[in-house]
Parts: sequence; C-alpha cells; structure tokens
Amino acid sequence: MIGLVSIIALGFFLGMRHATDPDHVIAVSTIVSRHRSIKHAAAIGALWGLGHTLTILTVGGGIILFGWVIPARIGLSMEFSVGLMLILLGVLNLTGILQWITHTFSPGHHHGPAGTLHSHAHSHGDYVHTHPHGHSPEAHPHEPTQTPLNWFDRHFGGIGLYNAMRPLVVGLVHGLAGSAAVALLVLTTIRTPGWATVYLLLFGIGTITGMMLITCAMGAPFAHADKRFSCLSDGLRVASGLISLGFGLFIVYQIGFVSGLFTNYPQWTPR
Repeated sequence: MIGLVSIIALGFFLGMRHATDPDHVIAVSTIVSRHRSIKHAAAIGALWGLGHTLTILTVGGGIILFGWVIPARIGLSMEFSVGLMLILLGVLNLTGILQWITHTFSPGHHHGPAGTLHSHAHSHGDYVHTHPHGHSPEAHPHEPTQTPLNWFDRHFGGIGLYNAMRPLVVGLVHGLAGSAAVALLVLTTIRTPGWATVYLLLFGIGTITGMMLITCAMGAPFAHADKRFSCLSDGLRVASGLISLGFGLFIVYQIGFVSGLFTNYPQWTPR
C-alpha cells in the first residue's frame, strides 16, 4: 500500500513535468504573449491544464476501465492535430489576427465614435463591471458609489469568454495527443483500475499546477516589456509566433511522413 501511494503521489510531480513539454510551452506562449497581467497568465495556465486533464481522464479512463484500443492511424492523427494547432497559433500571432480577435472579444473594448456612448470595464470601489456610458458627466448612468465585492470579476473579468475558451481548447487537443501514453504507462505499474484513475486525476492536477507556474513565469517578461519597452514586447510576440509555426511544421512533417500517417503503413508509439 505504501508503494502504491508513493506511485500515485509521483503522478502529481510527473504531471508537473509533463506541463514543461516543448509543444505545450510553445502553444501557451502564443496566448500569454497577448496579455499584460500575470494574473491573467496564471488563469490561462489553469484553463489549459483543465482542458488537458479533461481529455486525459476521458481517453485515459476509457483505456484503463474499458480496455479501449487506439489504432495507429487514430493515434497519429491526434498527435498530428497538435502540429496543425501550433501552425494556426503561430500564423495568427504573426499576422496580428490573434491580437484583433483578443481585442474584439475581450470585455471592455467596445468604443463607438467620439462623444457617443460606449462600454468598457471600470471599477467602483472594489467592484469591476461593464456598462454603456460616455465620459461626460451627464452620460454616466449612475454615481460612483461603493458596490459589493466581486473578487473574481475584479481579477479575471478582463479575460473574456473567447480568451477563456482558447487555452481550454488548446489543452483539450494536447490531452488527446498524450492521453494514450499516460494511460499505458499507468497500466504497466498500477493494476487496480480505481487507483489507476486516481493516478490520472493527480497527474492532471499536477499539469494544472505546473502550467500555472510556467505561464506566470512567461507572463512576467511580457507584462514588464509591455509597460516599458513596447518594441521588445512586440518582438517577444513575433518570436513566440515564429517558434510555434516552426515547431508545428516540424511535428506535421514527423507525424505525416516519418511516422507514416500519410502512408499505408503508419507506425505509432505512444509517448
């Protein structure tokens, strides 16, 4: 029992290690590079980890509990999707489309012509919210009085639904690519399905924790550069886009041609 508990606890730290895989870090860097807040960077890491964990539990749980067998072509296709996603994220970053989408779908960026009513997030005391108003006194709908504390809105209200869904979806795709390898590794060490599922859960919590630490570390230079050196900030964003594009093309080539996804004899080793 002590050995079993130790192995399961090890799953948490292996999950943290798994978060540092190059394709994970590169994909998340393209998202973090568009934000100026370390708090937002931490939220992005948590959402990526949540998406990754959901897929690991779904696919890995199916392999462990129901004996699912993933054919080589399906497994390669899941890994191939990661390469396509990295290419898309890199192109969006380099063309500026990602910045336009982020700006458009973030709450608090809906301005009309000068002198007209518009909306953006602003605070009254410790509460942040959004409503249409103008900057002239007669255009403001209410007095700036103290309102009840809304901690979540105050800290994360600027992320927006689109910006929350993006790291979640990226995490889901990454989880598809790695779930089979994790599940097969668990089956070789833990024979009890229940304990193996607990291992997967702790592994997922570890990836969430690890990615939050990584995104906080990445978010700090972006936030600092954005405040003091706008050229450096733009350079970091371009660099993240180029790295994502290049690494995505490398994965597409490796999976499509070297591993044989586009041939009659695909060869897949979960890893």
